[in-house]
Amino acid sequence: MSEASAPTMLSPRVLIPFLLTGTIWGSTWFVITGQIDGVPAAWSVFYRFLIACPALFLVALLMGKRLRLTRPEQLLALGVGLAQFSGNFLFVYHAEMHITSGIVAVMFALLMVPNAIFARLVIGERVQGGFIGGSLVAICGVALLLVHEWNAAPLGGNVGLGIALAVGGMLAASIANVVQANPTGRGVPMVSLLAWAMLYGTIFDLFFAAVTAGPPPLPAKWQFWAGTAYLALIGSVVTFPLHYNLVREIGAGKTAYNGIVTVCVAMLLSTLFEGYRWTALTASGAALALFGMALALRSKQRR
Repeated sequence: MSEASAPTMLSPRVLIPFLLTGTIWGSTWFVITGQIDGVPAAWSVFYRFLIACPALFLVALLMGKRLRLTRPEQLLALGVGLAQFSGNFLFVYHAEMHITSGIVAVMFALLMVPNAIFARLVIGERVQGGFIGGSLVAICGVALLLVHEWNAAPLGGNVGLGIALAVGGMLAASIANVVQANPTGRGVPMVSLLAWAMLYGTIFDLFFAAVTAGPPPLPAKWQFWAGTAYLALIGSVVTFPLHYNLVREIGAGKTAYNGIVTVCVAMLLSTLFEGYRWTALTASGAALALFGMALALRSKQRR
């Protein structure tokens, strides 16, 4: 895609999915905390995609997309599935057992950094100085939010391990973001690629949960299954096709900035439902993050 034909950030086909994915994912951090309350994290991940996977295949059929993939396309789907629907989510769910969801969400707002690095190495996507400068400003803002969360949140478990797991999840998500945008991935309908990728990820999640967490539990609380359905259908089936199409439209680096929207929504929900209190530090951090995002999004990406 040339710069002349590339859609702008204010284009409805970019702006709407950008805001929608950020808003929905902002709500999922809060929901995940209920999914690992008394239920092994690995089984929670499996249950989520056990529901989401057939729904995504159904969406592909209703859209009339081809589901038969070539061998290279299947290998790509396998790689994306292991990185996104296994590595990323297994890391994240286990990270939230040791550190609060707010810290994990804030850390994931830095996804644009590995996205830009991997995009440069894998598909030759270059960014100009304005993007780099804006990213640095946004990172400073996120760092302030992270400092506040670290000081204010009631941490439990092994904090260092939780941070390492969150970083692992971020790297896995970034690899999936970038790899699917290669020429092979661009030749596959997005929803079809994601359906197969989710199937491979779900199979791995099943074996991982069985080996590491023992027999599958069957929670009796309806809230668990309601939360699982929301994460599966709204937080996965709706958002992932939108997200990966954004990667193809505007690049992995700029797409990662919906992580800033995600953090803002997550903090808003925390303010409304968890008694989160804003301070000068958090207000400054949020302002810097949003300002950095604006600077970065004004720059042009060269492919």
